[in-house]
Amino acid sequence: MMNKEKSSIWIDASIATVWQAITDEEQLSQWYAPGSTWKIPKLEAGEKITFTLMPNAHNQLSEELPMMLTIQQVLPNREFSFYLEVPETLIAIVLKEEQNGTTTTFNMSGYEASLTNLKALVEEKNIPKF
Repeated sequence: MMNKEKSSIWIDASIATVWQAITDEEQLSQWYAPGSTWKIPKLEAGEKITFTLMPNAHNQLSEELPMMLTIQQVLPNREFSFYLEVPETLIAIVLKEEQNGTTTTFNMSGYEASLTNLKALVEEKNIPKF
């Protein structure tokens, strides 16, 4: 049974600004699981990303957990998606211009906290630490 639930948020910023925030290593590290690091050597389909999840209040990790991700799609200002190698899960972040801002949607639920952080980062408010 596929989960059709999605996580979505509207951000008061241009699509280019949001695109930068979802594809730039340093910005990703600020809003997506804050404190966890991203290494994106090349922003192209088929390239590898190293995402290192750091222990925090929301996971039960006792040490950092590096994960290899494979970029599936890079459609500038539209979609950035990547596969998590184990289990094979596709995570897609889709952007859409709406109401003079940008609606940002993950293809699955559970990303509300990250999206709230992203909105805060892009709108230049203080980032809540989730």
